[in-house]
Amino acid sequence: MKGPVSMHIRLINPNSTASMTAQALDSAMRVKQHDTQVSAANPADTPVSIEGSADEASSVPGMLAEIRKGEALGIDAYVIACFDDPGLHAAREVARGPVIGICQAAVQVAMTISRRFSVITTLPRSIPIIEDLVSDYGAERHCRNVRAINLPVLGLEEDPAEAERLLIDEIERAKKEDRAEAIILGCAGMSSLCDRLQAATGLPVIDGVTAAIKLAEALVGAGYATSKVNAYDYPRIKGAECQAFV
Repeated sequence: MKGPVSMHIRLINPNSTASMTAQALDSAMRVKQHDTQVSAANPADTPVSIEGSADEASSVPGMLAEIRKGEALGIDAYVIACFDDPGLHAAREVARGPVIGICQAAVQVAMTISRRFSVITTLPRSIPIIEDLVSDYGAERHCRNVRAINLPVLGLEEDPAEAERLLIDEIERAKKEDRAEAIILGCAGMSSLCDRLQAATGLPVIDGVTAAIKLAEALVGAGYATSKVNAYDYPRIKGAECQAFV
């Protein structure tokens, strides 16, 4: 019988806040298999936090550049550590191996371990974005609500005790008002609070970073890679790009 497949997963935080990248990496390291290598990166020239569609769009070129670097190094899979899953389809065009968005991973886990779930994110402006993602991932009927604690992403680091208090209060409301059976944390910056929130509220609390790492391990271990037929084929080289190869 073959042993587990050794692999290298690159966690990419699309924003430029290195401390948030380090926190997401810590969460990943807690759950990875012992022989899985997980490294992390974030672009230096993207928004310090991603809060809305303009921030998302600004973050994608730097994120794709990090994936291209990873491809040159032979990285096996990528985790996009932003709950908006920015540039996910573009990333899958660039990468050979699986690319996992933490929202999609968390939604898939929630639908597996519960019939109904709610999502709790940072700012109200993120609610429509997450609602659309949940619908895109086929989970609209299972998602009872998308809630916000009205705290900016960077506020999670600036006042973690207040963030934890707000999250516990919102989870309790989701349990009572939504009849949620599980909670998804709608921001990578919340990942370090997952265990404490679950212990405090008695509900399964799903962190997209850890969910995505485990999904990436499963896909690589099973030998699955991104399809390069039609939609996720590598980007075509055209125009001035062609001249560079002449």
